[in-house]
Amino acid sequence: MFLLPLQTWEGVRIVWVTGHSLLEALEADWFLVMPGGRRGPSRQQLSRSALPSLQTLVGGSCGNGTGLRNRNGSAISLSAPPITALITPEPVRHCRIPELPLDGSLLFEFLFFIYLLVALFIQYINIYKTVWWYPYNHPASCTSLNFHLIDYHLAAFITVMLARRLVWALISEASQVGATSVIHYMVRLVLLTLCGWVLCWTLVNLFRSHSVLNLLFLGYPFGVYVPLCCFHQDSRAQPLPADCDLIRNEVECLKADFNRRIKEVLFNSLFSAYYVAFLPLCFVKSTQYYDMRWSCEHLIMVWINAFVMLTTQLLPPKYCDLLHRSAAHLGKWQKLEHGSYSNAPQHIWSENTIWPQGVLVRRSRCLYKAVGPYNVAVPSDVSHARFYFLFHRPLRLLNLLILIEGSVVCYQLYSLLRSEKWNHTLSMALILFCNYYVLFKLLRDRIVLGRAYSYPLNNYGLKAH
Repeated sequence: MFLLPLQTWEGVRIVWVTGHSLLEALEADWFLVMPGGRRGPSRQQLSRSALPSLQTLVGGSCGNGTGLRNRNGSAISLSAPPITALITPEPVRHCRIPELPLDGSLLFEFLFFIYLLVALFIQYINIYKTVWWYPYNHPASCTSLNFHLIDYHLAAFITVMLARRLVWALISEASQVGATSVIHYMVRLVLLTLCGWVLCWTLVNLFRSHSVLNLLFLGYPFGVYVPLCCFHQDSRAQPLPADCDLIRNEVECLKADFNRRIKEVLFNSLFSAYYVAFLPLCFVKSTQYYDMRWSCEHLIMVWINAFVMLTTQLLPPKYCDLLHRSAAHLGKWQKLEHGSYSNAPQHIWSENTIWPQGVLVRRSRCLYKAVGPYNVAVPSDVSHARFYFLFHRPLRLLNLLILIEGSVVCYQLYSLLRSEKWNHTLSMALILFCNYYVLFKLLRDRIVLGRAYSYPLNNYGLKAH
């Protein structure tokens, strides 16, 4: 048995007796050797409150397996206790959200198709309107639209392209009702044959009456279209794993699924706006006058409304709650500047450790601070930080959609009050009816979910995950 210096503290050198544990050394008699070699005050003379804490002795210099060093610089084989033994992470509790009514796939596709038809009708009014209140001797006063200038083959082609999602929903619904295989194949054959015949008939007539340059606009979206065969609309919340690797793997799967849904929303909203509001402008004759600013504004409004409607359907509350739960278990790291928190305990980041909030870790010569209650994310992974930012607040996406749709409705109301032309008034009134329904659903979900997430967790009787 011999003495080893442990740590210098306020000019006093603490000597540890080898062969005993660190806690036994702290409880045993202290040998306080002054710089001059004289024996310092005894244990009775030294206040116990002045002793250094265990976190200072262990966490400050030997975190995550680093040992103490003697006077000669050689390391003493002293294993530091794990961080989970020093600080226990707070348990993550999740709220139970109620079952909110969600439109079925067939009903939503039907309503979405009706909205696109209304928007297409409004665009044709903006392009081919007439001054129908003029005297009857005026050549264009007998009708409200210049019907002789409308290309009905183009209108039929656009209608079939807009109905593709509804047709696919009908085929999927027929395969799920439990009907026999013969009836299922007959329904699929009839629908596909009808759509194919209409497309061929319209394309043949369009080839006869229009140039090749105009015809290129018909299939332009298909050049950037990537089929999404699996929409994953029936994702259900499942118990999240406690293992760090399983949590990170689940986050990767959810991130890929979320990106796939967003790509579907972006493509279908742009596809709808292209065929509803942009393609009719490409086939307008050069002698035909129309309000370009109002038509482009209608194009933007159709795209925004289609984006909000598709996002609401493909990202339901249950799915957003699943993303929120996964983000709560993932956590986040905040990168700190060099030199900050130099006196605080720092640890080497480990991928198999659940780090509690406020812990400082080092990885790749950078210092990070744990932000979430549970932290298993990779500190240098930007995608993990982005995932936590988007979903750690469960109502962030819903609030963003309400802000977008509310801004559109307010702008349309303002345009309706200032409109002086009959086509502007009619188009704003029809589009507002559709937007009111979408805004109502968003506000209903926001009120119900806001109450659910603000309800005290102790009243649920839930167990921590």
